[in-house]
Amino acid sequence: MMNTKSSKLISSLIIMAILLAASGCVETPESTTYWPTEGWNNSTPEEHGFDSAKLAEALLTTREQNINIHSLLIIRDGEVLLDAYFYPYDGTTVHDQASVTKSVMTTLIAIACEEGKLQLDHPMVSYFPERTIQNLDARKENITVRHLASMSSGLACTSERDEETLNEMMVSPDWIQFTLDRKMMWGPGIHFVYCSPGMHLLSAILQNATDMTALEYAHLNLFEPLGIHDVIWYTDPQGYNVGSADLYLHPHDMAKIGYLWLNNGQWDGKQIVSREWVEDSVKVQMVTGDNDDYGYGWWLAKDEPTAYSAIGRGGQRILVVPDWDLIVVTTGGGFDFDEIEPLLIPTIVDLDHELPANPAGMAQLEAALDIIAQPPAPLPVAQLPEKAREISGKNFTFDPNPLEVEKMCLEFNDSNEAIIYLMFTGEDQMLLWPVGLDGVYRLSSGDNGFPLGLRGYWADEQIFVLEYDEIANNGHIILRMRFEGDRAVMEGQEAAHELNLSFEGVQEKTIMLYAFPYYTL
Repeated sequence: MMNTKSSKLISSLIIMAILLAASGCVETPESTTYWPTEGWNNSTPEEHGFDSAKLAEALLTTREQNINIHSLLIIRDGEVLLDAYFYPYDGTTVHDQASVTKSVMTTLIAIACEEGKLQLDHPMVSYFPERTIQNLDARKENITVRHLASMSSGLACTSERDEETLNEMMVSPDWIQFTLDRKMMWGPGIHFVYCSPGMHLLSAILQNATDMTALEYAHLNLFEPLGIHDVIWYTDPQGYNVGSADLYLHPHDMAKIGYLWLNNGQWDGKQIVSREWVEDSVKVQMVTGDNDDYGYGWWLAKDEPTAYSAIGRGGQRILVVPDWDLIVVTTGGGFDFDEIEPLLIPTIVDLDHELPANPAGMAQLEAALDIIAQPPAPLPVAQLPEKAREISGKNFTFDPNPLEVEKMCLEFNDSNEAIIYLMFTGEDQMLLWPVGLDGVYRLSSGDNGFPLGLRGYWADEQIFVLEYDEIANNGHIILRMRFEGDRAVMEGQEAAHELNLSFEGVQEKTIMLYAFPYYTL
């Protein structure tokens, strides 16, 4: 889902820029003397005008306010001055990029264009000669690759209702055909409409033009040159990498994309992506009518100095401020950058001069980094209500629902931990996970080995609240289970999607006998 809120951090930098410019202090960043292909250099915050003690305070406040951020990485002048990870994400796994993927997808299109594999102004339909396309008219025939990259195709698409068109595409048997067959709402290049299905077409265009999947092409032409090796990129039913989402990277590798842009597409003596594309991608290609405008896969702050971002739902972001040689990278499970910017602004002291060394501040920062990486202290577990004993060990079956849960069972045994058993649509066995009742996640291994955290509590005599956190998979669900007689009524919210959930289940006559556990970490 798009997120076009401009950060007040940029506004603060603007004020600072005016003051520094007035005194003649602003200088162009020095040319790059090293490349972080094999890893980033580290420095202290003070070396780059930040206050380490205030950064420590910002991190602890973020934790205290339960902001659902997973990581915060700040790089200035090519050096890491803050590398923070918030429990339960520890940075050892790649993280879902959500719509940050779009910025990578358009980058690959630019590289293929530079190689002569495709043309930005060629018609979209020319890359699908084998397909019969419905609703084909002159307007659709005039859609170009460039229009798709700037979200101005004119295809019938909406981002409303949690990206309704995207969800329709994802349940269709052929995502590419679904998108190609969309009706036209207006001519291409006229209106900006946030359209993930249109971005997905770029993946198929790239694969049809290069005979390589987007992931294969990215490994060869983008990731390997930048030293990015640990990557996951999921595919649609036909095997095309999802052009709009589902790319997974480490935060340090996300920053490399920003650093490539800071250096105008050049990396260690090689032009990875043309300087012209880099410059055009962060110029206004389409006015959105919102706080930020759009380039080619990048969101553009309307204020000066220049600032642009790759943004994905849930808090995924690569923020680049070229005038200060500054990159800020975040990952999360459902937060907005505006939640942390008031905490970050006071940490910026002087962007033009190195501050004196601050050993005491660095000690505070190291302590804060350790605290935010640890689980919270366990809470006392309240006495279980009678309802917990009534439902313990009982199966509930559900009608079709957004979570694709067919069966569920909870077990309580008067300890600080419960067990949940779930069977999902299409599966033939129950899976079990531990659930912390003391406010602390019980971490298990979820899909593809990614960590999965569950915790819960009884809100009253009938309602059990379950927190189901897929962490690096960017799925964080809070589900209120109300048990009434032989029925279980589920109501909840998926934080990263801002999606409300509601469905019901009925208790079965039989008690579950066995299940297949996911291994606890």
